[in-house]
Amino acid sequence: MGHYLKYAHAAMKKARYEILPEDGTFYAEIPGFSGVYANSGTLESCRDELEEVLEEWILLRIRLNLPLPVVDGIGLAIMEAV
Repeated sequence: MGHYLKYAHAAMKKARYEILPEDGTFYAEIPGFSGVYANSGTLESCRDELEEVLEEWILLRIRLNLPLPVVDGIGLAIMEAV
């Protein structure tokens, strides 16, 4: 498994899920990953959406040269291409 996949997998393992009482939908977020959340009608689709949001969030932070949180001792370093 590549370093990126290990990182994303470790982050997804930190996800917290809840059922919203207002409408019965599933809500998920990953603590420490500000803005990474999802809301959907089923747990499976909520997880899929969260994974997609996480991937986009990671790519955006890399593009903007912003730091990424370390998860379970796994970090992603942004290196300049030569």
